Amino acid sequence: MILPKKTMLLFLMVLVLCVVSMGEVYKVGDSPGWTDIGHFDYKSWSASKNFRVGDSIVFEYNKQFHNVVRVTHKNFNACNATTTYATFNSGNDTFVIRKPGHFYFISSFPGHCQNGQKVDIRVPGPTKQSPSPSPSPSVPITPPTTRAPSPSPAAGDNKSGSSEMLFSFKLWLSMLLLVVVAMV
Repeated sequence: MILPKKTMLLFLMVLVLCVVSMGEVYKVGDSPGWTDIGHFDYKSWSASKNFRVGDSIVFEYNKQFHNVVRVTHKNFNACNATTTYATFNSGNDTFVIRKPGHFYFISSFPGHCQNGQKVDIRVPGPTKQSPSPSPSPSVPITPPTTRAPSPSPAAGDNKSGSSEMLFSFKLWLSMLLLVVVAMV
């Protein structure tokens, strides 16, 4: 009886490992991180990424001088942090994308958003493949319109997710091995 329970636990842990490690990890701003120094172009940075549901957005910054505030589109445009969805201030914050849409982030420190410390993360929804309608003599058939695919990052783009995802995979694998060893 004990062996099947151990096998089931092992199977569930492997399943969790596969699900958790599926998304990419993006460090906002790549090597400069989340800052208002140097006027980093976060708009171009986010436009060069292909965000998807399950990805993680990491904000790394000096918490004495910066923070991250998730706001509405209107407040994003106005650099207004009075009404927020969430405020992060640890210096190393992760936002996991759980659904498609636009996610707007700014720094609420005075002048930072106005200096460009704001980012719009756009996550497209799943593309729907509708079944072809059956031909009918009385109804004209028009071809469905299709949207152009999101531009994929160029080969030279820094996609911070690769090494961090590998680290995440190794961390989960290590934890899994520890549990297995502890069970034996």
